Amino acid sequence: MNYYHAKDQNENASSPADIADGADILFAQVAQHAAGNQPAQTPSDRPYNSYFYYTEAQVAVKQGKIEKAIRLLKKASQLDPQSVYLRLELASLHLNQKQKERALETLENALVIDPNHVEALIFYANMNHNLKQTQEAIQAYQKVIRLAPQKEERVYLLLGNLWMEDGNLDAALKVYADLIVNFPASFAGHFFVGKILVQKGQVQQAETSLLQALELEPDLEEARFQLLKIYRDSGDSAKVVRLYEELLQKNPKNIRAALELGLFQYKNKLADRGATLFSDLGQRSDQDQEIIRKLVQNYIDPKQYADAVTALEGMLKGAPNSSDLHYLAGLSYEGQNDSENAIQHLLQVDRDNRFYENAVVQIAAIYQDQEKMDLAIQTLQSAIEMAPDIPEFRLYLGSFYEEIEAYSDAESILQSGLEIDPDHIQINFRLGVVYDKWGKKSASISRMQKVIALDPKNANALNYLGYTYADMGQNLDEAEALIRQALKYKPDDGYITDSLGWVFFKKGLYDKALIYLRKAVELAPDDPIILEHLGDAYLKLNDKENALKYYQKSLQQKTDDTEGIQKKINDLRAP
Repeated sequence: MNYYHAKDQNENASSPADIADGADILFAQVAQHAAGNQPAQTPSDRPYNSYFYYTEAQVAVKQGKIEKAIRLLKKASQLDPQSVYLRLELASLHLNQKQKERALETLENALVIDPNHVEALIFYANMNHNLKQTQEAIQAYQKVIRLAPQKEERVYLLLGNLWMEDGNLDAALKVYADLIVNFPASFAGHFFVGKILVQKGQVQQAETSLLQALELEPDLEEARFQLLKIYRDSGDSAKVVRLYEELLQKNPKNIRAALELGLFQYKNKLADRGATLFSDLGQRSDQDQEIIRKLVQNYIDPKQYADAVTALEGMLKGAPNSSDLHYLAGLSYEGQNDSENAIQHLLQVDRDNRFYENAVVQIAAIYQDQEKMDLAIQTLQSAIEMAPDIPEFRLYLGSFYEEIEAYSDAESILQSGLEIDPDHIQINFRLGVVYDKWGKKSASISRMQKVIALDPKNANALNYLGYTYADMGQNLDEAEALIRQALKYKPDDGYITDSLGWVFFKKGLYDKALIYLRKAVELAPDDPIILEHLGDAYLKLNDKENALKYYQKSLQQKTDDTEGIQKKINDLRAP
């Protein structure tokens, strides 16, 4: 039996690292034989057996020559086709080189040799897990557990996590229960059983499991947070406060616990205690950016704006001049549709703060939403006077001028932005749109061509230029190529799909146009132009019933320029 087969069957055999340590001796022998013009010999009298290539591969790995090592391991595998171990080594190297598909293929070959090889199954399951091939990973993890139930706690945790991601709480619960049977001291097993039982509403059993997890691992914060859900729902305020205090005693910088306890105290008529916590967080926030991140992650991103406002107003009492906190307060008030307080806080963001640019744009956007375009424009004009080197202010001001059809002003301010940054992609794109709306097609085309030169993967510019050609009935082959390229980057975009359908319409390929235009309507069902395009295609195919249907749908969505579509409807209804 050679080394590899022994390794495959004997867990106590030498490791690859052990073998590699002897490689230098082996190659010294090879070199010595070569110097005497004698054939290199190995202990088996076969100079190029699998062992030789394996050891040579280990040397290549030590030297950082991974591709060479892969080639050598492939030769070793060819000479020893029944070695699972060699294929595991080869798969590891493929993975090292980010060759995931090759690694997976190599593992599949290993499992053909030995379908019950536990290490290969674990590796195979992990690969499928990383590649989001969930069912394959689940089946492999399940097989590992059947073959070796006490092999690795981690296998249970990974399998349970996959079931939870899949929404199958019952399957996950069984996996974690089996984990506890085979690894009774697994605090993770007890924790996940408790977490799932909380989600299932089985609170008494959940509490028992979570307390067991804490007994095994007293510093497990997440178990306490799960218990807090139970006690908050049951109205047990004493236990809630005690658990939060335990968390803060163990870790005084536990931001989540401080935020949640502060909010709990405010909601339970203990505002003075909550105020102390929030004031302290506010004072710390300037030095500890994790506080800002937690606020955004736990309250602003999930749109829990009322809680965010409560916390931020309390924190501002401890740090009244914090631009970061004023900015977040502005966003939170805006989330509550309280524009007045939002603007008040956004105005207090200092010019040297990282959020200053966003704050100015947010104020202008609020005025825009309120249809106060004069104030929106004035806000950006003032910002440009104070910070003339920020091109984004000119970008947004240009878009506001575009909205009120002041195209000359839009062109002027956007051009001034390009003087600051000639290669600013968004400003170049916006200027191209302005020229298009202004009727300056040639200038619009040139600008979109520049955007594509700067950013060849810019799907919006590729589509805009392609659609412009199609709408003009020019360069239709180039238009098709541009739009197909855009679809590579945004394959499910209804507007780009419509553009491709419109190209085929302009080419007179109405059956083909219909395919893409119907798909575009599925992707963007309320766009009046796409609906009208689909009606046009049906009309060309002499399907007047569907043409009328989609013209009427288009008319329902239009807010202006309805004369053209109304005429099409009238013409179809005429006897």
